[in-house]
Amino acid sequence: MPTRILLEGRPGVGKTTVVRRLAALLLHRRAIGFTTEEIRQGGTRTGFALETLDSGLRAVLAHVDLPGPPRVGRYGVDVGVMERLALPALRSAAAEPARGELVLIDELGSMELACAAFRDLIRCLFTSDIDIVATVHAKSAPFTDALKRRTDIELVQVNRANRDALPGDLAARFESP
Repeated sequence: MPTRILLEGRPGVGKTTVVRRLAALLLHRRAIGFTTEEIRQGGTRTGFALETLDSGLRAVLAHVDLPGPPRVGRYGVDVGVMERLALPALRSAAAEPARGELVLIDELGSMELACAAFRDLIRCLFTSDIDIVATVHAKSAPFTDALKRRTDIELVQVNRANRDALPGDLAARFESP
């Protein structure tokens, strides 16, 4: 049975760092997916960039200067970034799960989930025979709340006390035979 883990935590607690470190620690698994990070200008957050794990492609997912729609808070979201960068490798993993692949998704948030094709693909991935680690906000949202309630999901709280040890702990789980 595949392992499905949701890393839940408040903004800024280190969820993205856990995913990046986990990907770097994997020796016998191929990481597929993406991470997101803040774009800052003059100490102010102005947007978010998405970067793929397998190819290192990077693009602006959301920014105060993007018109949208959709809009999430003050950010316009470029859904095309999800479609061009995030979806191709994830679709491949869903269609033909390969032994040794681990899907890492940072994150299942409002900006990413604004892409209907991404939501559909996430539903498919969570019923496929592939291991998944994804990050989610601690706040309530219908899509992620439904995932959190599934019996096949392990919900792991990320906090300042455990964030440094989590990547190694998770890597050990996924690297063991």
